[in-house]
Amino acid sequence: MRRPRFGLPERDALHAVRLRWQRTVVLAGLTGVLTGLGVALFDWLTANVLLDSVRRSPRWAQTLAPGLGLLLAALLLRFAARGASPSTSDEYIRSFHERGARLPLTPVVGRILASVATLGSGGAMGFEGPSIYLGAAVGSLLQRRFSRFFSREDAKVLLVAGAAAGVSAIFKAPATGALFALEVPFQEDLAARAALPAVVSSAASYLTFVAFHGTTPLFSVRGNPGFQLNDLVGAALVGLLCGTGARAFVWLIRQAKRAQRSVPPRVAWLVGGAALAGIGALGFAAFDGPLALGPGYRAVTWLTDPTRDLGPIALLLGLRALATAFTLAGGGAGGLFIPLVVEGAILGRLIAGVIGLTRTTLFPLVGAAAFLGAGYRTPIAGVMFVAESTGRPGFVVPALIATAVAQLVMGRSSISPYQIRMRGGHVEERLRMPVSTVLVRDPYTVPPTATVEDLLHRHFVQARSRAIPVAEVNRYLGMVRLEDVDEVPREERASRTVAEVMRPDVPAGSSGWTLRHAVAAMEAADVDQLAIVEGETLVGVVSMDDIVSLGEILEATSD
Repeated sequence: MRRPRFGLPERDALHAVRLRWQRTVVLAGLTGVLTGLGVALFDWLTANVLLDSVRRSPRWAQTLAPGLGLLLAALLLRFAARGASPSTSDEYIRSFHERGARLPLTPVVGRILASVATLGSGGAMGFEGPSIYLGAAVGSLLQRRFSRFFSREDAKVLLVAGAAAGVSAIFKAPATGALFALEVPFQEDLAARAALPAVVSSAASYLTFVAFHGTTPLFSVRGNPGFQLNDLVGAALVGLLCGTGARAFVWLIRQAKRAQRSVPPRVAWLVGGAALAGIGALGFAAFDGPLALGPGYRAVTWLTDPTRDLGPIALLLGLRALATAFTLAGGGAGGLFIPLVVEGAILGRLIAGVIGLTRTTLFPLVGAAAFLGAGYRTPIAGVMFVAESTGRPGFVVPALIATAVAQLVMGRSSISPYQIRMRGGHVEERLRMPVSTVLVRDPYTVPPTATVEDLLHRHFVQARSRAIPVAEVNRYLGMVRLEDVDEVPREERASRTVAEVMRPDVPAGSSGWTLRHAVAAMEAADVDQLAIVEGETLVGVVSMDDIVSLGEILEATSD
């Protein structure tokens, strides 16, 4: 075998690398085309068929429709998605960070249909969440099919490419799609390794989508802002208030997510549906239209009238936030990108009205960029979204100022619980990561009817752990430890069962925990594995060994 001279790689090695990246780019383009087709179908069915039909209905029907949509979404999630949560874009972020895990494909159709039911009935969430999820699922599927073309370090590139394609298509914003997919997994970092596939997939998805829906910008605008001092100072003020508003909105969304997980589904649907009906009725009375419900595009258009009074604008700000929270708490499936944009646009318009700068739509759009960038911790994507969705690059500099200020105000808060600060990092940073980072799904369990003798001779050997979760049809019952089993007399081990020696008092963790919570719980219970449950259902385990070796895990799953 010839040695490389001067430390340079062999020609064959370079050819292999080039061939691998050529295949990656081709597959990224295919991901974009398939995602663009899927998002075009999703948008047509949700917006043109269902939502337009609702908008043509009597007012009483429009106020009741979101509640019915929540009921249908709950049924679809339970039966078509096999009990999956209504999460969409969060599933992309979680899958990106999970060790050796691929995005589960079983609930994809059910979640997308639940999103159609939620958004098509007037739920106050965005179309981009299902679009990101659909694109991530397409990318994950193709990566599985052609896994031989990818190295371990490239295990997530088509997942990222698919998410970029989803954003690109639904907003007709290819640069925003690529930037958002690269920025959103981290608060202060980028998934840079997937940059080229994300750009290729985003462009392919955009071209596919606009072939069906045209290239008209998402928002209409007035004026062409320059760089006058009062505009730039006003942009900094918008950033300050939008950062504060985004923190409050993120808190509200977290409470809604907590309520959705902890309240029985029937109660969540009743409360969410009733609240949305009330908000819709109040919106019709105040604005003579369905501005408080739906994705929010009509609300942004309504703001462009410079004669609007400040009172109705402030009311719309509160109603839209509550409508999004109750849609989420009621079990609705959809995105939070557009709700952040709408809240920022309303707050920006309110500030413009207070200081008397309503000659252009500068402040609403700057507010949209700042609120979105702060809420999702994606400042570059937020600014690019404003430039692409309006077709006016003159808004970029004020948006940059506002977004930078909003980021400072936002601190480390984020609308996604699965976002981490940066790749790798010190131990303190790693302990702030969610348990999903090292969660082992489909873990080894032991049934309560197994004998102690079988447990010692077979189960502990196969599990390779000092503690094993005890479960019956995925229902978590407790933990059985090797120390406790060893205390059983030898002559009794063939007759006694796991149910008699297990510890039902060993705490189980939640998927919303951080690794710090998991470590503390394992140390308190003196176990090396912690069961993670949703309700009474065992969804996985977190082991101390995996947490200790997190550095190697992050190296394998990040850039």
